[in-house]
Amino acid sequence: MKLVKRPEIEGFLKSPPRDVIACLIYGKDRGQVIERGEALARQIVPDVKDPFNVSILTDTDIDNDAARLEDELTAQSLMGGRRLVRLKFFSEKAALDKQVAAALKAHAAGEFNREAFFLIEAGGLGGDSATRKLADADKAVASIACYEDETGDVVRMARETLAKNEVALTPDAMDIFAARLPRERGVARQEIERLCLFIGPGSKKTLDAKELQDFLGVEPEASLFDAALQAFGAKMGPAQAGLRRAFAEGETGVDAVRALNAHLIKLRLIQAQVAKGIDAKQATRAAGVFWKQEAEFLRQARAWSDFHIDPLSKEMIDTDKACKSTGMPDLLIAERLYMSIAGRAKRLGL
Repeated sequence: MKLVKRPEIEGFLKSPPRDVIACLIYGKDRGQVIERGEALARQIVPDVKDPFNVSILTDTDIDNDAARLEDELTAQSLMGGRRLVRLKFFSEKAALDKQVAAALKAHAAGEFNREAFFLIEAGGLGGDSATRKLADADKAVASIACYEDETGDVVRMARETLAKNEVALTPDAMDIFAARLPRERGVARQEIERLCLFIGPGSKKTLDAKELQDFLGVEPEASLFDAALQAFGAKMGPAQAGLRRAFAEGETGVDAVRALNAHLIKLRLIQAQVAKGIDAKQATRAAGVFWKQEAEFLRQARAWSDFHIDPLSKEMIDTDKACKSTGMPDLLIAERLYMSIAGRAKRLGL
């Protein structure tokens, strides 16, 4: 059962019918796939981390043990009620696709535990995918494709997130902000959340276009771009030299923090593009990386995982505020962050 229109997709994710016992969510926008999968999972079971009622599998699990998927779909809940079998399926192997399709077909026909909900989160399945074909056609299975967000989708997501944090943008500021956001949902959401932190959650403040520029900033000069590249690459000496050269050219600590953030956004965009299956070199070009720096950006993108990147967003905002408000020399505040990033990069093996 193919769901296409936004209202029917959102309605299903909020309240899945009991006669639908499986769902395929797929697409090259992995951030959107994961977000929708998480939303649906929360409607199936009270606790998505409950080890008794939730089973999370990967394509590697079923590749190593052909019977594992059917065993999980057959198992009964130890605590009673519904079970959730969640498959993270990002393999391109045709044999695995057929295996998943066979299990999905049998489950939709009622051959396994009908109280088990089968959720498949997959990559960009082609039109020849057996799993996708079955999900599109079977009434007991929902099929949801995830495409890159359009401008209107990004604006709606931004407004909803800002409203939850009790902050807002004026219409002009929203137009500017939306135009600067990437269309990959995971990266876009991170930037929206970073903006919320910048404004101040719960402050009920509305930023206008002029105030938004303090968040967006202007493009930093070449010396700052180079210093940020060196810092994320664990080259502490060159990063410090580039930073001080930029300061001598008249750049400020705030400019230096913005350069780090611009570099971080490029790394996230590269990671998002590669996760979609896009060629690494094409991913760097899509992120606006100068061709001579492609190899270094790819090296960094492989090393800096979300676990290490996520804390940096808040640190950058705190450093930006410190540069503007503490009365301490902003150049030293920014330099400390650069050196900290270079040290972390070294520990990552860069």
